[in-house]
Amino acid sequence: MTAPDGAAAHREFFTGPFIKTDLLVSWLEQHGIAATSEFVDPSLPGDGDLDRDVRVLVPTADYDRAYLLFFTDRGDEI
Repeated sequence: MTAPDGAAAHREFFTGPFIKTDLLVSWLEQHGIAATSEFVDPSLPGDGDLDRDVRVLVPTADYDRAYLLFFTDRGDEI
């Protein structure tokens, strides 16, 4: 599925503080999912606030796989 402007459609995957979402984006990318992030309120100054809310987006086609990787309870972890 593509957006009207020709870009791949994305779906919101997670919203939270920058310090968590930055790590999540890196983790998803390590699993081959091209995640992106954007500030929830882009009008706020970029002052390095690690608690600033960020929205993580994943391609719609990868959403189910990302969900399984991130939210599924894994019994093989310690």
